[in-house]
Amino acid sequence: MVPDWFVRAGDSREFWTEERCFITELMNDPAEPAVSLAVARVEPGVTTQLHRLDGVTERYVVRKGRGIVEVDGVRKRLETGDQALIPAGAAQRIENDGDTDLEFYCVCTPRFFPESYIDLESPGDASA
Repeated sequence: MVPDWFVRAGDSREFWTEERCFITELMNDPAEPAVSLAVARVEPGVTTQLHRLDGVTERYVVRKGRGIVEVDGVRKRLETGDQALIPAGAAQRIENDGDTDLEFYCVCTPRFFPESYIDLESPGDASA
């Protein structure tokens, strides 16, 4: 018998996103709407798509590499162990200016859902 508190690992394969990074979702389940957890991987020389998350606060926790995070036009260097708390609705992106992959945890509260993602680079999407 499996206890209620046990959650079996799902299919957590890494996938490419139009945001210009790879994502591995570790925890994102409608049964737990309060939080989601993913790992993002940005290759050297890449800057992710400028975007915002409507109704979702996101925290980056760097686990490997370095980069420059931009939140509402303010840029700050992040290195292993550093965190960035990104308020819901804030314009955000991150640049890997190192020579190895930049990897960071993405902790979203409430959980990430695709409709919260607003692309701020493509014409017509920024007004959504």
